[in-house]
Amino acid sequence: MIRNRVLLVLVLAALVAALTLAFLGFAPNRLVSGRAITLFEAANGAGLALIVPCGVMLAAGAFLPQSRALLLAVLAAALVLALFLPLIAGRAATGLVATATPIARASLAGGFWIMELSAVLAAGDALRRLEAGLAMKAAVAIGVAAVLVVAGLSGAFDQLSLAKEAANRREAFADAVERHGFLVTVSVLLALMIGVPLGILAQRRPRWHGLVFGSLDIVQTIPSIALFGLLIGPLAALSDAFPQLRQLGISGIGVAPAIIALVLYSLLPMARGAFAGLSSVPASVVETARGMGMTGGQILLRVEAPIAFPVLLSGLRIVTVQAIGLAVVAALIGAGGLGSFVFLGLGQRALDLMLLGAVPTIFMALGVDFIFQLLLGMARRTP
Repeated sequence: MIRNRVLLVLVLAALVAALTLAFLGFAPNRLVSGRAITLFEAANGAGLALIVPCGVMLAAGAFLPQSRALLLAVLAAALVLALFLPLIAGRAATGLVATATPIARASLAGGFWIMELSAVLAAGDALRRLEAGLAMKAAVAIGVAAVLVVAGLSGAFDQLSLAKEAANRREAFADAVERHGFLVTVSVLLALMIGVPLGILAQRRPRWHGLVFGSLDIVQTIPSIALFGLLIGPLAALSDAFPQLRQLGISGIGVAPAIIALVLYSLLPMARGAFAGLSSVPASVVETARGMGMTGGQILLRVEAPIAFPVLLSGLRIVTVQAIGLAVVAALIGAGGLGSFVFLGLGQRALDLMLLGAVPTIFMALGVDFIFQLLLGMARRTP
């Protein structure tokens, strides 16, 4: 009898990837296609002796009764795989490059990514079923990150082509991360400043509800690339008509249209979060506060805002994660950020260059999402 269908699907996905897909790709240089390296080639006897028992444990976890002890064992097995698969890949890459030329490339292939993702999702599923608290989730996340960072600093991943791309473009990569963070931070702050008042307006004035959310819904239907393109003409005309705007950095391409587009996309979830949060406040609480002589502003700030804060924080979480992903597309109009590596890699058909932009973006989104989950947990516990 299947007790955990999610875990079973993850185990099957990882098994299929291990048996049919390449774990690494190895090429004599960046320009030619290389050969596929399977997991069984990459992992030595010790590596397989570690992977197989963990896989068996995860498979058993899908069928055995879901006790706390079993879930802890599943969590441990998933974390071991999540940690050691990159180490195995790094070790195999070091061995492969050592027998070839210095410009040889060992890249992470589809099999690795599917197995790694399956292990991470299995660990997340175990934490959810364990109903892990904030402390346990934080400890797991920090522990995994610390081990991988220490391994990276020790040179365990230096021969992977992704690490080589990062080392060769260290300054450009640091600038891209900084620009990406700037785009996201500014757009989210502006969306917070505009979206929350719009949500309050829609909640306080029901006749404005349809206009506010109807307009914001229309913006959401516009494809991101199209919206970036639509902003180029008007902003270019404004900068031509008013040179002062160009001196401030506002033009048809670059940061300005990127931030405007990101803000427009962020307004709907932000406004809905504010609207839903205020609507969740019991009417009796508001009436009691009004009966105590509080003004409308005092009721909003002292009574409604604390109650609505977790819902608003959920909206802010959605907005921030969404902005991190959409900021990648902003590179198409010269805004920079991690998307510049993605599109540069597409143009050069260089997978590792694309991953240099995509992987940090994913980790950034996951990290921000995890931080917001911790904040939400603390907000809901606060009386």
